[in-house]
Amino acid sequence: MIIVLLGPPGAGKGTQCKRVIEKYDLAHLSSGDILRAERAAGTERGKKAQAFMDSGGLVPDDVIIDMMVAAIGKAGDGCVLDGFPRTVVQAEELDKALTDENRKIDAIVNLEIDDDVIANRLTGRRSCPDCGAIYHVTSLRPKVDDVCDKCGSGLVQRSDDKTDVVKNRLKTYHEQTVAVVGYYQQVGKIIFDIDADNDIEKISAAIFEKLDNLLAV
Repeated sequence: MIIVLLGPPGAGKGTQCKRVIEKYDLAHLSSGDILRAERAAGTERGKKAQAFMDSGGLVPDDVIIDMMVAAIGKAGDGCVLDGFPRTVVQAEELDKALTDENRKIDAIVNLEIDDDVIANRLTGRRSCPDCGAIYHVTSLRPKVDDVCDKCGSGLVQRSDDKTDVVKNRLKTYHEQTVAVVGYYQQVGKIIFDIDADNDIEKISAAIFEKLDNLLAV
């Protein structure tokens, strides 16, 4: 089963991906995580992507498509795509690559949420640079301010969670990524629209209900 998880930055894609992969035993393929790992490793692809990521823009298609198609090929029987595809071109190229391998996208989970809620979520988000744990200055505070509960490292605000960058990320999302949903509607893919301005457990339950019904068909 191949699931595409769409939604604006800060909609909770990472959190819900982890829950979906655990329940359905799927691989979690996050374009952002993979790109950050390549940037940290100093690869050529990582260097090309760095300027775009730091400014909140989209990584060029030719960089991200090859990387993600390769990752899907290594994922085995199924995966959840988190943060990819972000443009119609990426969606089209992904469909072509999967068709060549006699595979297909089974469903798109589309998280919907207002920009104002997202801005608060992202600018208040803090992360652990060592173990990757995520916190929030008001809604998910660590036991000790600015210290990770899991490993004790100091928490940081990612450069792409700064206020100006968040505004640019949302602008980019509305200009380019929203069209991906329209593309999938046009080609007849199954799309599940989920209200992401809700309790995490309720969001998960709504997603699980849709996917369970899909698997039962």
